[in-house]
Amino acid sequence: MARVGEWIRRFLDKPGSVDLAPFQRIVAEAGELESEVARRADLRPATADPGWVGSADFCAVMREAARRSLGQRPYDVQLVGMLAMLDGHVVQMATGEGKTLVGALTAAGFALRGVRVHAVSVNDYLAGRDAEWMGPLYETLGLTAGWIAETSSPEERRAAYACDVTYGAVSELGFDVLRDRLRTDPAELVVPAPEVALVDEADSVLVDEARVPLVLAGAADPGTALPEMAALVRRLSRGYHYTIDEEGRSVFLTPKGTDTVEKALGIDLYEHPGVVTQVNLALHAHALLTRDVDYIVRDGRVHLINTSRGRVAVLQRWPDGLQAAVEAKEHLPASETGEILDSLTVQSLIRRYPRVCGMTGTAIAVAEQLREFYDLRVAVIPPNKPCVRVDEPDRIFATLEDKERALLEEIETRHATGQPILVGTLDVAESERLAEALKAKGLDAAVLNAKNDAEEAQIIAKAGRRDAITVSTQMAGRGTDIRLGAGDPDEEREVAALGGLYVIGTGRHESSRLDDQLRGRAGRQGDPGGSVFFVSGEDTLLTAYAPDQSLPAAGRDGLVRDPNAAALVAHAQRVAEGVNLEIHRNTWRYTRLQERQRAEVLERRDRVLYGDTGARALEQARPERYRELCEEAGEEAVERAARQIVLYHLDRCWTEHLGFLADLREGIHLRALGRLNPLDEFNREAVPAYREMLDEVERRSTETFEKADVTRDLAEQGLKRPTATWTYLVQDNPFGSEWDRVLKRVAGALKRRKR
Repeated sequence: MARVGEWIRRFLDKPGSVDLAPFQRIVAEAGELESEVARRADLRPATADPGWVGSADFCAVMREAARRSLGQRPYDVQLVGMLAMLDGHVVQMATGEGKTLVGALTAAGFALRGVRVHAVSVNDYLAGRDAEWMGPLYETLGLTAGWIAETSSPEERRAAYACDVTYGAVSELGFDVLRDRLRTDPAELVVPAPEVALVDEADSVLVDEARVPLVLAGAADPGTALPEMAALVRRLSRGYHYTIDEEGRSVFLTPKGTDTVEKALGIDLYEHPGVVTQVNLALHAHALLTRDVDYIVRDGRVHLINTSRGRVAVLQRWPDGLQAAVEAKEHLPASETGEILDSLTVQSLIRRYPRVCGMTGTAIAVAEQLREFYDLRVAVIPPNKPCVRVDEPDRIFATLEDKERALLEEIETRHATGQPILVGTLDVAESERLAEALKAKGLDAAVLNAKNDAEEAQIIAKAGRRDAITVSTQMAGRGTDIRLGAGDPDEEREVAALGGLYVIGTGRHESSRLDDQLRGRAGRQGDPGGSVFFVSGEDTLLTAYAPDQSLPAAGRDGLVRDPNAAALVAHAQRVAEGVNLEIHRNTWRYTRLQERQRAEVLERRDRVLYGDTGARALEQARPERYRELCEEAGEEAVERAARQIVLYHLDRCWTEHLGFLADLREGIHLRALGRLNPLDEFNREAVPAYREMLDEVERRSTETFEKADVTRDLAEQGLKRPTATWTYLVQDNPFGSEWDRVLKRVAGALKRRKR
């Protein structure tokens, strides 16, 4: 009957319905070849036959290569995962199943087919760790592997990209692509043509960070938010001077607040729109962004926190005005700002690759998005050993106070038995408050959050020991395993007898995947373990996404025992996931046109960069001038100058067009008030603006060509590029655009009505 059920799921193309049977048959055949392959002196294939990759002999060779080079014999399920990825799927594998090795085996398989592989990681640490750890495997197979980091020089990057397999953080891969888009000499290019992207933590990269724009900026300007604005808004009171909307995404001055600000500044606000912008930015930073929740301050700088991973969002910042406003709020100097020369979303970066595959512990929950945005399907790989973790029902309380009291009691009771405990909190501030509350009870907890992420490996290494209490944000060792007894066999048996690692969540996340990732810290490779979530009716999830509904009555201990309470929590989480999916879809609808235009611009740019298209266009537009300059300086010098002129104006006009599109999108929601479709209106204006941009490139190039002295440096003749460029990721306005906020309200209302 189980097989019939699987067949029906595949027929209906349900998430996770990829048929594993063909892969399992190949792996079974590989098992029969194991002893014969073990006798081979050299495991490198005699011929580069792409058809050999994926065969039983190939699987047996990969298993033996891993055993010889790493001392690890891949399980059958790991080889099944490898074959599923080689077939172009995202594989879901549980915590502790050895995804790092599966990724390396897959990358080697693609490389043996003769294609270049970019192993996309979430950060520099994991990219470097995996490249070095798996290096001996590649060497055994006659392949090369390299990795790029934020500190890598252009020469080091070229060397890494020249390898068969290149490991790199998604941000670094994207920044290299952006920098290459401004090169004016083919010899300076760093990134080769994209072929295969193998994405680790695929749900995080392909979904959670899909909308994150990677930015290349230049021509620094001073920040727009002034310290005096930050000082002014500190004196304002919520409810009297300003109000916050129900979603907590926007803040508005009341009439009294407007009067107070105008008196303090001595101006009429509405006659000074620039000042209005500064006041609004300062107010947003003051009222809506919370230190140790949305960001931390470390080493005299503001560091954003990645909400899906609980880590510092390296190189990430808000749009310049808001970034400067937060820095002013924290009495810090404004960081450098400037003009965006080009940008690229993570989703657009990954879609450049003709072939994409990936792996993660939680893919089914985002299978719809993986299919919709990347045409990827999910293959669910069974665990090597059955999971015996006990996942308890949520404990739901009426108030936050009741929840926190019960949470401390539960930790105290569990700790008394010696069972190791991992407590997952929703933000940095909560992790620190909980650690202080435990300390007051005489309990010492190791705290792992964005403030001490450098100590992650040491903290996680001890989290499975007897008596350990670890309080962590969502970062909780993703990419690493918590081993019972920290690897000591005697202590491992002792901890297993106590029930293994016990995971406690202090609240439900907006995404069920993040809850599942936290649960997945326990129960690795058949280990015992348990998990439970504590929830209250005052948690943000319920107040933001189910504001019109309240929990059933609680008992005298504050615990809500009515089964409808769990249904309400699940409903709020579904609303949150639905809203975020709709915002993702909406972002992609707008980005899609921009990406098509960018692709056309890059195609034109390549024709100019690699050929004589620029020179021929200018010769056709101004034949007499072209002949005159050739007689003066020679045709080669004129062609070189023509290339620089056209590239400069193409890049300059594209930068201006990006600015126009950003302004257009930010204000497009107002068209909805006139019953117009904002997306149609966006396209209606963006398409002719793009054609006008191309005409402007031609006009400016011709004008410069008429005046230019091709024997002199063109930078001194008005074609000077930014003397310095820098890269960063923009956290899209955390409050969403106005149109995103409209979507959020509408989506929430519709889901409540359906319920």
